[in-house]
Parts: sequence; C-alpha cells; structure tokens
Amino acid sequence: MLKNYFKIAYRSLLRHKTFSAINLVGLSIGIAACLICLLFVKNEWGYDRFHKKADRIFRVVFQGTIQGEVLKEAHVMPPVAEVLQADYPEVLAATRIRLMGSPTITVGENQFRNHQAAFVDANFFEVFTFPLLKGHPEKVLSEPNSLVISQSKAEAYFGSQDPLGKVIWTNDGKEGFTVTGVMADMPRQSHFRFDLLVSMSTFTEGGNPSFMVSEFYTYLVLPEQYDYRKLEAKMPQVTEKYIGPQLQTGMGISLEAFQAAGNRIGLYLQPLTDIHLHSDLMGELGPGGDIRYVYIFTAIALFMLLIACINFINLSTASGSRRAREVGVRKVLGAAQRQLRGQFLAESILLSGFALLLALVLVKVTLPFLNDFSADQFGFSLTHNYWLLPALLLIGLGVGVLAGAYPAFFLSSFNTVSVLKGAPTGHPGKSRLSLRSALVVFQFSISIILIMGSMVVYRQLSFIQNKDLGYEKEQVLILPDVGYLGNNAETFRQQLLQDERVTHVSTSGYLPAGPSYNNNYFVFPEDDPSLQIKTLRYEVDEEYHPTLGLELLAGRNFSEEYGSDDAAMLINEAAARALGWEKEVLDKRLFHANNEGERKVYQVIGVVKDFHFRSMHERIAPLVMTLGSGKGAVIAKIKPDRVAGLLQSIKNNWASMAVDEPFSYSFLDDRFYQTYAPERRMGKVILIFSGLTVLIACMGLFGLATFTTKQRTKEIGIRKVLGAEIGGIVLMLSGDFLKLVGIAAICAFPLSAWIMGGWLEGFAYRIAIGPWTYLGAGMIAATVAFLTTGYLALQAARTNPVANLRNE
Repeated sequence: MLKNYFKIAYRSLLRHKTFSAINLVGLSIGIAACLICLLFVKNEWGYDRFHKKADRIFRVVFQGTIQGEVLKEAHVMPPVAEVLQADYPEVLAATRIRLMGSPTITVGENQFRNHQAAFVDANFFEVFTFPLLKGHPEKVLSEPNSLVISQSKAEAYFGSQDPLGKVIWTNDGKEGFTVTGVMADMPRQSHFRFDLLVSMSTFTEGGNPSFMVSEFYTYLVLPEQYDYRKLEAKMPQVTEKYIGPQLQTGMGISLEAFQAAGNRIGLYLQPLTDIHLHSDLMGELGPGGDIRYVYIFTAIALFMLLIACINFINLSTASGSRRAREVGVRKVLGAAQRQLRGQFLAESILLSGFALLLALVLVKVTLPFLNDFSADQFGFSLTHNYWLLPALLLIGLGVGVLAGAYPAFFLSSFNTVSVLKGAPTGHPGKSRLSLRSALVVFQFSISIILIMGSMVVYRQLSFIQNKDLGYEKEQVLILPDVGYLGNNAETFRQQLLQDERVTHVSTSGYLPAGPSYNNNYFVFPEDDPSLQIKTLRYEVDEEYHPTLGLELLAGRNFSEEYGSDDAAMLINEAAARALGWEKEVLDKRLFHANNEGERKVYQVIGVVKDFHFRSMHERIAPLVMTLGSGKGAVIAKIKPDRVAGLLQSIKNNWASMAVDEPFSYSFLDDRFYQTYAPERRMGKVILIFSGLTVLIACMGLFGLATFTTKQRTKEIGIRKVLGAEIGGIVLMLSGDFLKLVGIAAICAFPLSAWIMGGWLEGFAYRIAIGPWTYLGAGMIAATVAFLTTGYLALQAARTNPVANLRNE
C-alpha cells in the first residue's frame, strides 16, 4: 500500500509540473535557509561548552557605578583568585589569565609573529579542557619561564623536530622560555584563543597584592549542582575585607563614605557558557556574539519553513477543484478517507524529500559564500555533526506532514455527489478564501518585517559612518610596529615629519578605533576623595591632538615649552561632568593613588571636546590624557591624494632600517569600519533572507494568481465584451492581492518596530525609525506583489474574450 501511495504521488507530481515546481523550489529554499540558520545557532550556542567542567566554571567580573558612570569589566585584580579560594571552601579551584600580546618570537635565526600569547596559572589545564599532546597538565606550567605551545605553532617554529625542551626568545633575545608542553589548537568556539601560554610565575605582576589594579581574567570552579548566586551573595564581604582598606590607604576615604556618595563597586560571577552570547563587559578576551542574533536567526529559520509550507497549503487548496473528480471517483470505487489522506500525505512527503535533497545541494553551494563574510567557518559534514542527520530526517518528514496535513484533510473531505456533479468542494468557498488570505497575509508580514530590518540596519550603519566622531579618521595612517625599530624609531619618525606629504606625526598606542592600549585609572579631586572616578588614561605626545584633529574647548595642549607638563593632564567633557566641574576646570588638581597611599598629582591644563574613542554601543566615558613617553604606534596625518607614493616611500625607509619585522600599516577609517563588522554582516544576512522570503512568498502568490486568473477566465471575457479596459481588469485581478499586502503591512509594522527598536537599544547613539522606513518597506512589498500578479493579470486581460468564452 505504501509503495502504491508513493508511485501514484510521483505520477501526480509529474502530471502537474508547474505547481510541483513552485512547491519544490519554494520548499527547497525554505529548508536550505532553515539549515543555514540552524548551523549559525548551533555554532553560537556551542561556545565554551566543550570543557568538561563547563557548567561549573564561572568568571569573576568587576561591576559598579562611580559618579554615575557604569563600570562593567571582564578583568579583575591580581589577588582575587587567591583570596576567594582561601576564604570560601566552595571555590574548588581558581585560575587566571593575563594578556601578553603578540611578542616577536625568535627561534634560532628565524623570527615569527601573528600569534597570541598569555600568562596563565599553573592549574590552567586542570580547569579548562584543552588537550595536551605533549607534557603533563599539572607540571607544564609549574616553573617560571615555562611555555606551552599550540600544535600549529610548534610545527611552524620547529618543523618535524620535537619542541619539548627547546627555547624560544622574546624581547629582542633578552628573555627565553622553555617549551614544556604542546597543546591542540584551541577550538574556534572558545571565547579566548591563544597560541602560546607562559607560566604566571614568570610575570612579576602576578603576585601583586593590590586591589587598585586589574587586567587579570579570573575563573573559578564550583561544586556540581551548586548555585553560584550563593557565592556571589558573599562578594560584598570581599569588597569590605580587601578593597575597603586599600581604598582608605590609597584614596584617604573609607568604603562607607565612598558608598555614601552614591558609588557602588564589587565582584560578580558570570557562567562560562554565558560569556560569548550574554556578556556586555569591557575588555573581553575576544569578540563576542549576541543572543539577540541567535533569537533572530532562530525566528528566521522557523519563518522560512513556515512560509514555504504555507505556499504548499495555499497552492494545494486553491487547486482543489483540479483533484475533485479524482477524489470523487476514488470514493465511488471504495476508497476511505484514511486512504485518501495517506495518498495526499505521501505526495507531500515525497515532494518534501525531493526538496530536502535540493536544499542540501543549495547549502553546500552557498556555505562558502556565507563563510566569506562570517566571523566563523561553518561546516556541513554528517561525520562531524552527529545531530545533522536526525535533524535532516526530522525536517524532511516534519515539512512533509506540516505542509500536507491540511490539504490532505481538505481534499479527502470532498462530498462525492457534489464533486461528480461539478461542484469543486463540499465546503463554502468563503472560508477557504479566508484561510488562504490569512496565510498570504502571514507570508508578507514576515517579508515586510525582514525588509524593515534591512532598512534599519543600513540606516543605523550609515548614521554611524557619517556621525561627527570628534576626531578626523580620514587620511590618518597607523604604523603599529615602530617599536621594533628600537633606537631607529626616532629616526624613522623624523623621516616621516620631513616628508611634505605628511602634515602631523604622533606616537601613541592609544587609538580611538580598532585595537588600542587600555589603561584604567582612578583619579579624584584634591578637595574631595569621595568624588573619585574611574577613567581611561591616554598617554599621548604633543602632536596627538593636531594629528587626530581633536578640539580643545578650554586651556592648552601639551607643549615642550612647559617643563611642568609631566604633571599636567587634559580631560574630556565627560570627565569634567563626572567630577562636577561645570565651569571652572583649568588649574584644578587631580590625584591618582596606589594601594600603598603613594599619590601622583596632576594639574588640569585643558578640556578636550568629547570624541568617540569607544564603539557607539556605549556613551562617551570620562577620559584623561597625560604626557606619554612616545611608545606605541606612529600616527601620521597625510595630505589627500598622496597615499600610494607615500606608502612605498615609508616601506623603503622601513627596509633601510635592517629590521626583520615585515612592514605593516592600517588606516584609521578602516579600523573604525571594522569595529562594526558584526552589524554589517548582520545587515547582509537579513537582506539575503528578506530577499529569499519575498521570493518564496511571490512564488506562492504567482501560483495563486495563476489559479485565480484561470478560474475567472469567463468573467474576464464578459467584462471585456462589455467594454472593460485592460488597465481596469489588471487592477481588479491584482487589487485583491494588494489588499492582503496592505493588511500584512499593518500587522508587520508594530512588530517590526518592536524588534528593531530592541536592536537599536544596543547603541548609545542611534537613529529613530521614522515614517519613511514604514512607507518604504510597504512600497517594496506592494511593488513586488503587483509585479508578480500584474504580469499574469495583463496576460489574461489581453487574451481574446471570444476565445475565452468559446472555451467556457
């Protein structure tokens, strides 16, 4: 019986090629889009879950509010791990990570870069599950100057030689590290990825007892089934016991007085598996994801499938009259409703199976293009994705049943006598029309939501690109590796200054876009320690401001003419507001103190207009600037239209310095552009899926319009005989569908505004969703729908009415 069902189903699909092709293509696109979305969602959910203790590992983070400024930092103070493990027995283990950067590695006569290194505690491999290919987890990092290297870097540095016991050098050959272990390359689905791990005992700051500095990423292992919130509730005790006394010594203010001024600081816990998708902290170890995108992609996956299934339902029920006599004859010959339902479900499942095969081909073809603009590399292998085969079978069967269930019940319920007499069904036509109309409205509602999403993302990114940043990002060249020139760095800088194509040259590692030095700083006015604020501190030279085009609102810039500028400070408007200095700012004094009470006094010599030195997801925070030592990147302001020749000249100068480091550069506007790469990728993805959604919806609309036009052939002929114009007939036939698109727009606008409003809330500086966005999305959907139905309507309207009436 089952074999017979599928044989008849196959013949039926071949007999009705047009409707079968529309359903096949629509279903395959819907399934392919669903699979791609599921790959993304699975990839995002999988971050950090490969660790054996993943559900028991928690990161300690620092949060608080100081003078109204919200602090959220992923790193904490050096002694936090030690004191938590000593004071709380529920802390079974604690380990730390401290960034080391990307030092130049020397092995023999070869030098290497393009790697990431970090200092880690000796128990790192006991907390995290990173397989060691060589070495013992408890011993590899137990001694100073020990180093664990990744497998790929070991092969790059040592080739086929055994790396254990080998020494690599950094810092121009002044510091050596012995390779004690080789680890497998860290998975992409880790919120941090390092190539080199150096024992923390090598780093002198690792033993710093100060709670006034941070930069240490600290992770705890808690007992199984333990509610981490119980430990988190005890964290205020740590603040009182350890931070309070150092605050008193360093700042001269008690914790009680500090809190009485409205300030709050403390330690909190963050589940390891929440870091990638849920973290909004500063100073993350790598770019994170966004749980909102996971929700969006999950919704898109479901909606794409639903829209494809709706096409099937609409076309099957609309063409019911074509199968009516078949149903009647089968019933006369003794077929039961159960058998008829089985037959129609078999057709649906067979079509779904074909669509699934075609969808797999589409996924395989499009996946490389998806990976081109994705931050991750998605794979589509049954051997590496054990969940994929069951998911495919479930999707194929589910789509077949979902799409075919209603048509099966609808077609099998036709009244035998009625259909044999010529009536298409035994049901009132109005109810069927209402269902099909509702389904079309649903399809176009989703389409309009995605169209609006694409428009909002584009407008927001355009707003960011064109917003006044407070600094000049165009024609600013960044040379990040000048420090490797050693004593020749100043000579190189002077060569740049003497080039007529260069207007200004500054040296600083603090950059307003892209990777930058980071330096947290506590300062407070001399007359009121309770007004202390935590800021970023930029170390800059005298040319920093003119090079970036920063505007001074009051006072002066640093200058070699003033010998006291080593103790001078510039602050931005946000810092002045946080300190309560609305009018008189110049010549005020700010103090910085360490945990031992040693204070550095600065005199404010100027106020810089606020500029965006962080992403526009955040409001401009307080910033202070001090005169630096000239370390870091060289920043050069270039005259327009002189870039190409200048770059070659700089490269020649670099080569003449006989340095082994390759010449590298970037432009500040490109670094700014890359800051919003995730949003651009999101915009592209939404645009692609909105186009696919509209395409599938229009395919269904095309099928419905084809059927409707054939049903109204006689009516069209009569109208033309009575003098109806072609334009009037086209509007009549298209008007019904355009009304549905209008209803869809009314339904979609509030939901789209809510969804995209939530996305925009992630930006401190954002656009407003104006009426033109709604109008534009509605017009796009209406235009596409009109072109889809108008083509068929025009063909029908231009047909000779005599031929139509003779056929009738």
